[in-house]
Amino acid sequence: MSIEVRAVSKRYGDRVVLDVDELTIEPGGVTALIGPNGAGKSTLLSVAARLLEPDTGTVRIAGLDVRSAPSAEIARTVSVLRQDNRVAVRLTVRELVEFGRFPHSGGKLSLADRDVVETSIEAFDLGDRQHQRLDELSGGERQRAFIAAVLAQSTDYVLLDEPLNNLDLQQADRTTRQIRRLADDFDKTVVIVLHDVNIAAHHADRLVALRDGRVALDGPPDEVITTDGLRVLYDLPLPVTVIDGRPVALHFLRHGRNGAES
Repeated sequence: MSIEVRAVSKRYGDRVVLDVDELTIEPGGVTALIGPNGAGKSTLLSVAARLLEPDTGTVRIAGLDVRSAPSAEIARTVSVLRQDNRVAVRLTVRELVEFGRFPHSGGKLSLADRDVVETSIEAFDLGDRQHQRLDELSGGERQRAFIAAVLAQSTDYVLLDEPLNNLDLQQADRTTRQIRRLADDFDKTVVIVLHDVNIAAHHADRLVALRDGRVALDGPPDEVITTDGLRVLYDLPLPVTVIDGRPVALHFLRHGRNGAES
């Protein structure tokens, strides 16, 4: 079953921040939402996650209308990682991941629940950190702990809102590789908001590019990350090359040392 977005809009006053007529994300793989700041990426994800009420339209995930389906049923179908994780930092990694089982366990972990917790902790290489508090971890470790909790929720659909924020290159690389595992090794349908088009092109199967709240481009990375495509999104004539079969936008070549266009 797919994620289906139909006639979804959201506005704040006179400003339309989201206006998506039709979008379908088929099961499996990683779909990245990209586009400039204010394009509507996080708004679309928040509506799909039932964190934000749209003004019009519907989102269905695996046939469930996210606006009207029971919360418990939604929680067993789709898991969400928000930008602002407001979980007490005094929780340990294990406690956080155990919390991911709540939609299934109701807080009373069975042996089967504990097996899922163990698998999730080990899947993200957190075994030696599982008894440490979240505030004792590096940014990358903390983010992996949150994604492990998402995995422990055992949903078929995973929505991640800018999970690479404030991570350095090494942490971002490790985190994106493990997000990729959610789709490849655990058969999840992953939708992720990303700002870096090169990371999106390298790790995602499909890119949905938004601008001014609307879908401007949609397709595999080599069809979206082109000079023409990036001009549509960012009003910049950026050169694009191909490395290891994936497109790479050479944004650092646009300006010389003195700020002049090269």
